[in-house]
Amino acid sequence: MDDVARELGISKKTLYQFVDNKKDLIEKVVFAYIEEEKKLVTEISSTAKDAIQEMLMISKHVNLSLKKVNSNVIFDLQRYYPSAWDIIENYRIQYIYEEIMKNTEWGIKEGIYRKEINSKIIAKLYIGIMHRIFDLSFFPADKYKSSEIYIACVQYHIHGIASPKGLELLNEYYENQ
Repeated sequence: MDDVARELGISKKTLYQFVDNKKDLIEKVVFAYIEEEKKLVTEISSTAKDAIQEMLMISKHVNLSLKKVNSNVIFDLQRYYPSAWDIIENYRIQYIYEEIMKNTEWGIKEGIYRKEINSKIIAKLYIGIMHRIFDLSFFPADKYKSSEIYIACVQYHIHGIASPKGLELLNEYYENQ
C-alpha cells in the first residue's frame, strides 16, 4: 500500500479513504477492469458486420490484453486473492456465457454457424475451454503463453461451429488481416 500511495502521489491516509485494505483495492481494480471490458464488448458488438467478425474483433482485443498480463499476476490472484479471482470467474461464467450464446444465435440466424448446434451448450463449452487457459497446472506458464492458447481456443471454437459459408467467411477475414 506504501508503493501504491507513493505511485499515486498521495498519502496512505488519503488512499485509505477510498479502499479498506489491499484486498479491497484489488477487488475494485478487478471490477473496474471488467466494466471496461463490458463496454468494449458492447462497442465491438454494435460495429461487427457478422458473428464471426465479432468473435475475431473481441479475440484480437483479448489477445492483446493477455500479452500484457504476466502469468504471475494470475497466479497471485488465484492464490492470495481468491475473492478477486472469483469475481473474474463469475464474470466469465455469467457475462461471457451470455455473450457467446448471443453470438452463436446470431451466427446461426446468419447461416454462418451450423443450424443444429445448441447455443447454450456451445457457450458452456467455450467457458470451460477458456477456464483451462488460466489453469497453470494444465498450461504451465514456462511452456505456454496464455495469448497463444487463447487464439488457438478461439480458432478451435469457430471452426467447430461454423458452417461451410462461415468457414469461407473466416478464411476471407484471415486473408484480409
